[in-house]
Amino acid sequence: MAPDPRASQQPFPGDQQQPAPGLSSKMTPAPDHGEHSYVGKGLLTGRVALITGGDSGIGRAVAIAFAREGADVAISYLPVEQSDAEDTAHWIEQAGRRSVLLPGDIQDEAHCHALVEQTVAQLGQIDILVNNAAHQTVNKTLADVTAEQIDTSFRTNVFAMFYLAQAAVPHMKPGACIVNTTSVQAKTGTKSMLVYAATKGAIVSFTIALSNLLAPQGIRVNCVAPGPIWTPIQPIAKDPEEIEQLGKSMPLGRAGQPAELAGAFVLLASDAGSYMSGALIPVTGGVPMS
Repeated sequence: MAPDPRASQQPFPGDQQQPAPGLSSKMTPAPDHGEHSYVGKGLLTGRVALITGGDSGIGRAVAIAFAREGADVAISYLPVEQSDAEDTAHWIEQAGRRSVLLPGDIQDEAHCHALVEQTVAQLGQIDILVNNAAHQTVNKTLADVTAEQIDTSFRTNVFAMFYLAQAAVPHMKPGACIVNTTSVQAKTGTKSMLVYAATKGAIVSFTIALSNLLAPQGIRVNCVAPGPIWTPIQPIAKDPEEIEQLGKSMPLGRAGQPAELAGAFVLLASDAGSYMSGALIPVTGGVPMS
């Protein structure tokens, strides 16, 4: 019998705020990245993936899934996230695949190009680019929004996707793909996430336009839209009450775990999604995005 998707979850203690960028290792309860549950079927055998924000959260779950599907994986992350990145590398290597750790800040165009070049140099090719890393800010009023928040959010969440795609596509062959992480916020636009929602809306439009641009080259481009997921972005951006209530307003009544996103990314990266391009897959706990 399939598990009940409304299944109760451990409570999220509210008093666990962290400074950005946050570490998965400091979260209570520990997020589920599929370490003990994801079973691969060889869907990505012989492929190489570069995943931004691959040290923790959704990125780690995708890295584990891709490795168990047969891919070698390079992950990008901020230097202060080194301990989380090493944990992810452990799971990749335990699956019998090669891992490459690439610290640095994707706000920098030169670093984005270096990420791709290092992936190709160390792993021989790049077949899958997962643009997943994100910066989130919250606001109470419009006046709270600062120029620095806007600049950092768009450079991390949107500009980096342009830079990475520009660097990766020349190395990609027909059958390669790009998968972007957007958010339910692209459609729902919670008032306290004005800047974040704007970047995530931009990612949806970017995905559609890039899919049209690259289709003649046989390169597919799609995106996944998570709802509230238990990742380090939550204790960074939310106050104690918001953490304790995380996901309870969703139709399924709970927040999601990173592991629950992995299947969507595998679908879009594998031959199972070969006729999918320009698509958005909502993994939102029941919130529609049409």
